[in-house]
Amino acid sequence: MRSVGTVLSAGTVWSGEMAWSIGFSLLAAFLFAGAAALQYRAARRAVRGGSDATAAQGLIRRLIRDPVWLTGWGVNLAGFAAQATALHFGSTAIVQPLLVTQLVFTILLGTVGTGRRPARMDLLGGIAVSAGLAVLFTVPGAIPPEGEPSRPRLFLAGLIAAPLIIVLSRAAWLRRGPVRAALLGVCAGLCFAATAVLIKLTTAGLVDRGVAATAVDWPGYALAGSTLLGLVIEQRAFAAGSLPAAMTAMTMTNPIASYLVAVLAFHTLPPRTVSAFVAVSFTAMLLTAGVALLSRSAAAARREAASA
Repeated sequence: MRSVGTVLSAGTVWSGEMAWSIGFSLLAAFLFAGAAALQYRAARRAVRGGSDATAAQGLIRRLIRDPVWLTGWGVNLAGFAAQATALHFGSTAIVQPLLVTQLVFTILLGTVGTGRRPARMDLLGGIAVSAGLAVLFTVPGAIPPEGEPSRPRLFLAGLIAAPLIIVLSRAAWLRRGPVRAALLGVCAGLCFAATAVLIKLTTAGLVDRGVAATAVDWPGYALAGSTLLGLVIEQRAFAAGSLPAAMTAMTMTNPIASYLVAVLAFHTLPPRTVSAFVAVSFTAMLLTAGVALLSRSAAAARREAASA
């Protein structure tokens, strides 16, 4: 498979592959939004009526018996398949920021069949996210080419992330409410960033070396582990009760961590011009503001749905 750097040197091929990557990224965001809506409803129902300690015990056991949560799991798997296809055609620097649109789709799905229009907060959040992505994709050099991965550096990234997840998840259980949800959201975001990188390695292995060689290589097994761990932590973040804190932390940690891994392990160069650096910084601010607004609005919509 050609590297993204090679693709970037050929204008027409780059445009086609980037279009496929963007299309499947948006499809993945839509599917993840639907899955999150279903799983949040199931997670809150599973912990309703109990204390934090008793609610956390046996959470996953209760969820896997819930048809709504199982449906969300199936939609999640479809989202991961779409994300894998997007990563095959494009780099993590393209795919992961586009997954932020998951929250925009969450708002839209929340208004289907209700007769309600998106609130002003929804519109402001959607505009901020769209403007941030527009800046990222239009300023030259803001999305740098991605090179071949360095497996030793990927291993180093894992050694850095693993203890960080352990410390943050431990700290989460010493807190309550929004702080707990935010800390668990960061942990889930780190896991899903690792999943994105490992999806790219695994799909490249399947295409270039076949199923047999991929089956005896470690990225596929690490992919299963990071995905499962991320989904478990995500459910605990939802169960903590503060959806805005969980979704903001998770949604922003994912692209930031993916970008840092791309710089460390994929030899992706950071912005080298003033305009590119300003564009990336401005994009980060707009996405953060948009995600915060949309998370609050999504929480309000789901509280209304739960009380109906």
